[in-house]
Amino acid sequence: MAADTARLFQPLELPCGVVLKHRIAKSAMSDSLGDGRGNPTPAQTRLYERWAEGGVAVSIIGEVQGNPHFAEKPGNLLLGAGHDQAAFEALARRGRANGTHLWLQLGHAGAMAYPPISTPRGPSALDLPGLTCAAMTRREILDLPAEFARTASLARSHGFGGVQIHAAHGFLLSQFLSPLFNLRDDEFGGSIENRMRLLLDTIAEVRAAVGPGFPVAVKLNSSDQLQGGLEQADALKVVAALEGTSLDLLDISGGTYFPGAKSASDSAGGGPYFLDFARRARPLTKIPLMLTGGFKTLEQAGEAVSGGAIDVVGLARALVLEPDLANIWQAGSRHNPQFPKFASPPEGGITAWYSMRLTQLAEDRETAVPLDFAAALESYEARDAERTDLWQRRFPR
Repeated sequence: MAADTARLFQPLELPCGVVLKHRIAKSAMSDSLGDGRGNPTPAQTRLYERWAEGGVAVSIIGEVQGNPHFAEKPGNLLLGAGHDQAAFEALARRGRANGTHLWLQLGHAGAMAYPPISTPRGPSALDLPGLTCAAMTRREILDLPAEFARTASLARSHGFGGVQIHAAHGFLLSQFLSPLFNLRDDEFGGSIENRMRLLLDTIAEVRAAVGPGFPVAVKLNSSDQLQGGLEQADALKVVAALEGTSLDLLDISGGTYFPGAKSASDSAGGGPYFLDFARRARPLTKIPLMLTGGFKTLEQAGEAVSGGAIDVVGLARALVLEPDLANIWQAGSRHNPQFPKFASPPEGGITAWYSMRLTQLAEDRETAVPLDFAAALESYEARDAERTDLWQRRFPR
């Protein structure tokens, strides 16, 4: 193995004592493969089994809800009252094949909750084009850490190997960090020290619930990439504060799924998007750093880890295109996935394209023939409509 990639395949011991077999992770994505009632499907279980067989060290399931009334999509998982324990345990068992660790990302969409199945509520009331939400009460905020902790405790009891607290991409804890969303004048608003209070309280309660030997991670925006949102200077203050917690991994990303805003993952950039921020964050903490966003080649991944800026490379769309990529690279091949080039995609089209590609992987029916944009978007929206009806009947507001 070349010197520039050798460190990528060395084990990593997390602060809690858990050892990852190497440094390539499947980052959290909203795979939209739940059954519409919050439970895993056989296809979703097969998808995570495939990534485990493909050699990733850790795989993170995106947007697992603890509360049915603030979901991001009707295909999310819900780990709470009335969930299908056997289905979750099967997902945990098959997704940890081949020495892979399978973690759940603890989600709460807040102001970004999907309106057909939710009543969006965020740090502050907002009435903007494409985004309307009510403000959370102080009591609701104080109850949130315990809600995250209950979900984390269930994750551990059902056989999952860790949890990641989602504080990025415009979801609830990210909204509290962002001055664009958070206009509060109490102890949860104003200064960045106040805006990060809920995140720090949540980490503490999750750790208390799962104990010292269970991995707890956080996904954090380097910036919201929105005018008036969280900027790098404040994000670095959050990194410094996290050093005083019991975190095992800090996953750095960026961008916010704000109506009409371009996703960071839709960028046409040629390299890791947030590597400069990771280099600035590195001196502020001893917590292992993971970086998600923009890795497209083995060379990029190897250089980021061998150079010491980060400890773990997070791959998302690369593993949608090549689920066996970790095995391919570890075997010594310098093959890189071929990312499709999208000319003038419709709004939501890229997300739909990758989501339906995930469905192909989950059903073991992917082909070399590219998905058609129009067909992918139509199928994606039809599935959401079907699962919206199921969610509404299972969780009436």
